[in-house]
Amino acid sequence: MRRRIRFGLLGIRLVAAGVALARLAKVARAARPVSATTASTPPISIVIPARDEIDRLGPLLETIVGAPGIGDVIVVDDQSTDGTAELAEQLGARVVQGSELPTGWAGKAWALQQGIEAATGEWVVTLDADTRPDPALPTALVRRAMDDGFDLLTVGGRFDCPTAGGRWLHPAMLTTLVYRFGPPGVATRPGRAMANGQCMTFPRQAFLDAGGMSEVGGAVVEDIALARRLAGNGASVGFLDASDLLTVRMFESFDDTWTGWGRSLALPGVEPLGRQLVDLAVVLLTQTLPLPRLLLKRGDILDAFLLMNRLGTLAGTRSAYSVTDAPYWASPLADLPATFALAKGIARRGTQTWRGRTYG
Repeated sequence: MRRRIRFGLLGIRLVAAGVALARLAKVARAARPVSATTASTPPISIVIPARDEIDRLGPLLETIVGAPGIGDVIVVDDQSTDGTAELAEQLGARVVQGSELPTGWAGKAWALQQGIEAATGEWVVTLDADTRPDPALPTALVRRAMDDGFDLLTVGGRFDCPTAGGRWLHPAMLTTLVYRFGPPGVATRPGRAMANGQCMTFPRQAFLDAGGMSEVGGAVVEDIALARRLAGNGASVGFLDASDLLTVRMFESFDDTWTGWGRSLALPGVEPLGRQLVDLAVVLLTQTLPLPRLLLKRGDILDAFLLMNRLGTLAGTRSAYSVTDAPYWASPLADLPATFALAKGIARRGTQTWRGRTYG
C-alpha cells in the first residue's frame, strides 16, 4: 500500500512537472519586446486614473507631458482628498473630475472609462500613477499595436522594489504567474489571456464601440477581465515585455507587497475555482516544494531537476527588476509564503476593500 501511494504521488508530481515545463518552455516562442521607434503614429491621448496619488504622480507627469506624439494628458481625479488634481494641473495635465462611483463599478475601471470618453486622440495609452515610462513609450506602444494588429496591447515593465523585503518576496510572487500562465509575449487561448492594466493601449473609438470598460466595471482584476472578454469576442489581444521603456514602483515594502499584490494574485473573479486549484497544485509541487524537500534530504532527482528550472526562471526574470541583489537571488526561499498568499487569495470569498472602497 505504501508503495502504491508513493508511486501515485510520483505520478502526480510528474504530471505537474510536465504542465509547468510546457508553460515555461513557451519563452522560446515569446514575441520580441516593445522597443522605441521613429515611425509616425496617429495622435495619442494619455489617460491616468488617480485617487490620492499626490506622492506618486509627479515623476510620471514630468516625463509624459510634452512627450513625442502626445496630444493630451488626462488625469482622472477619482475623488481624491490630497491635492492630486492641483498637482496634475500644475504639471500640465488636463484634469477630469471623476463623478460618483456608479453601482456595480470599481473605482479604477470607472475612472478609466471617464478618461477614455474625454480623450481626443485616435489612440489611447493608459498609465497608472506608479509607472515611470520612457518618453518614447507611448509611440512605441501604439506603433507596435498597429504593426501587429492588436485591438488591445498591454505591457509589463521593470519593477522597482525599494526595500530588501520587497525584493525578496516580489520575484517569488511574480514567478507564480509564470508557472501558471507562461511568460509575456506568448499566445494563449482567450480564457487564459493575461494583461497588465498598469499600461494599456487601444484605438479609442473602436474600444468604446466594443463597450469600453462597462462589461468589466466591477472586476477586481479589471485588466485581465478586459483582455479575456475582448479576446473571447474575437479581438486581437497582446501582452508583451516593455521593460526597456517602462519602470513600475508598485509597492514600497514587504508588507505593502504582501497586502497589495496578495489581493489580486489569485485573479479573483476571472479564474474558475477548479482552475485556480489546479494551478495552485502546479505551483506548489514544481516551484515551491523541490527546494525544501532537498534541504530536508527528502528530495529526489525530480526535485533536483525542478529546482534547476526554478533557478532558470530566476535568471530569466532578472531583467524585470531594477535591482537584483542578494534578496532577489534568495527569493526562491520566499516561494512558500508566495504560494501561501496565492492559496489565501483563492480561499478569500465575498467583499474586498481597496483604497477605502469595498467591492463584491
